[in-house]
Amino acid sequence: MLPLEIEESLKNFLREDVCSGDITSKAVLDDEVKGEAIIITKEGGTVAGLTEVVRLFEFLGCIAEPLVKDGDIIKAGQGIVRIKGKAKAILEGERVALNLLSRMSGIATETKKFLESAKRVNSKVKIACTRKTAPGLRVFDKKAVEIGGGDTHRLRLDDCALIKDNHVRLVGSVREAVKRAVEKVSFTKKVEVEVGSAKEALEAAEAGADIVMLDNMRIKEVRRVVDEFEKRGYRGKVLLEASGRINKKNIVEYAKTGVDIISVGAITHSPKALDMSLKIKRA
Repeated sequence: MLPLEIEESLKNFLREDVCSGDITSKAVLDDEVKGEAIIITKEGGTVAGLTEVVRLFEFLGCIAEPLVKDGDIIKAGQGIVRIKGKAKAILEGERVALNLLSRMSGIATETKKFLESAKRVNSKVKIACTRKTAPGLRVFDKKAVEIGGGDTHRLRLDDCALIKDNHVRLVGSVREAVKRAVEKVSFTKKVEVEVGSAKEALEAAEAGADIVMLDNMRIKEVRRVVDEFEKRGYRGKVLLEASGRINKKNIVEYAKTGVDIISVGAITHSPKALDMSLKIKRA
């Protein structure tokens, strides 16, 4: 069994695609035809979404057996899931299963690539995603990031107090926004603040922020903030996160600055899906 949220989402995905029934399969296949299928990946990467796909086929009365584990490195041409059951049921679940596996595996693959690049120059750095996820898919996108070795960051708005630039504009200053959050937010939640300069970063730390996000700051500026925090004794007490316009070309340089976390929106807002297909035959 999966968490209720995921179970309900999987059922909704099937309802969306199947609707009142697969009219093609109903027209050309007899009810008693049994099938055996295998999902094959057409390119290499990190696989994710196997648990969800197995459960999805179970909803359709099929038996699905994963041939690898979530997080495994797979090669082009490799079989990753075997499914047995009524041919009509297998075909009903085909597209939803492939869409989910392809997307989640694409996210996990990208996450691992970013992580491996950053870890080569900064063994302690974490690679995190953001809330830039497709509506309705966040729980799957975030899980894929985790399978790829990344950090999920906030799952929802109630996870952590994250003061963004719009909050600061409305309140008037970084210091005042952090002060209010520290006073009103439960001690069980961290307070993070997004800043755009070294001055604001120090202001946030002085006001009691747990995490300071250096948003859209150049590498030279990020390095300056890291040095200033070191001099003033904030390192180890306040986490530093670099975010904004970080990609495969500059990830290494950002990691070299010594920040604790690098968040990358591209991991979830524009992932390249891993190409996969399902092949079926009579059982």
